[in-house]
Amino acid sequence: MKKVFFLSLSLFLLCISGFAQLQASILPGAYQTEEYFPLLKNKRVGIFTNHTAMVNGQHLIDTLLLAGISIQKIFTPEHGLRGTADAGEITKDGIDSKTGIAIVSLYGNKYGPDENDLKDLDILLFDIQDVGARFYTYISSLQYFMEAAAANNKPLIILDRPNPNGRYVDGPVLEKQFSSFVGKNTIPVVYGMTIGEYASMLKGEHWMKDSRSNGFKLIIVPCKNYDHTSLYSIAIAPSPNLTSMNAIYWYPSTCLIEGTILSEGRGTDHAFEYLGHPLIANKGFEFTPISKKGAQSPKLKNQVCYGWDLSQRKAPSNKIDLELLIEIYDAFPIRDSFFVASKGKKTNNYYFNKLAGNAHLMEQIQAGQSAKDIRASWQKGIIKFKKIRKKYLLYKDFE
Repeated sequence: MKKVFFLSLSLFLLCISGFAQLQASILPGAYQTEEYFPLLKNKRVGIFTNHTAMVNGQHLIDTLLLAGISIQKIFTPEHGLRGTADAGEITKDGIDSKTGIAIVSLYGNKYGPDENDLKDLDILLFDIQDVGARFYTYISSLQYFMEAAAANNKPLIILDRPNPNGRYVDGPVLEKQFSSFVGKNTIPVVYGMTIGEYASMLKGEHWMKDSRSNGFKLIIVPCKNYDHTSLYSIAIAPSPNLTSMNAIYWYPSTCLIEGTILSEGRGTDHAFEYLGHPLIANKGFEFTPISKKGAQSPKLKNQVCYGWDLSQRKAPSNKIDLELLIEIYDAFPIRDSFFVASKGKKTNNYYFNKLAGNAHLMEQIQAGQSAKDIRASWQKGIIKFKKIRKKYLLYKDFE
């Protein structure tokens, strides 16, 4: 009888646990329509978004229109509204064919909206899925959008989304002389914050350029059931060359390969998971980058590359894989040409240094320093950043 009782109790608890997990599914800020719909009613709305802003299987734009909310303009980041443009490809203003709403590209002639773009708007909305690496350009777009909102006295609502790489902080902290669109502020490569948390830090730390930024109205609609220990899978590729969760987890490590002579896998189905070059020897894996949608002119196009297949290899869960980066450098036969400079050999001309946020990492790899020693050199900057970061967290931290 006791066995039956305990078996029944165990099954009951198991069902309750499963139900609780079902109830506790992570919901991005866009799902909390009761929080922001009232703020948008009877207002002329400008929305910064792309294809990732989904709500219950429907795009946020359609959700808003069905609710009778007036969207006047759509602002778009790198890769455009549909997320299909190549990395670095200039996108143009236009008209959304589905809704007839004007599209203003903020990855073309300008990175932020101007006074003319905003003069007929009452309120701004921001909803984009980020991946949590400093060089992923959506957080730079966020900053320009916030600065424009502040300069033109427009309230801004950010619909927060989980950070799939939000479970750790790692990498060198950017030095200001290396500030660019692939890294504007003094944060590590992996900064462990959601878009909403990062926006709060931009404002609170006075990193925005406009003197009026302190007073402008910023509203964050948070995620539900999310914290910085959560495993969150993105259902839609956030950009054309991040097409799997494994690639997103590898991205903070393997995007650095973009600053080298090697292919980072663009032009294959496994960008940021396939790494290689025609001159790499003693590797049993090969791939050939080709022209394809989202990567029309990939590095080493139509050339057979030999190297590393990370598509079946799990990325480190709490750090950048320095050991892999050093292994790749050591395997390349012509090391003087491994890191690529745009013009001349000045440190600021190396794209790798812009991605890393300093010149030290390149120099450390060239000097043969160990991953342990390189990582130790990051710690002072990481500790300082973490103290700042703590002030702006909206969710339980991983430590």
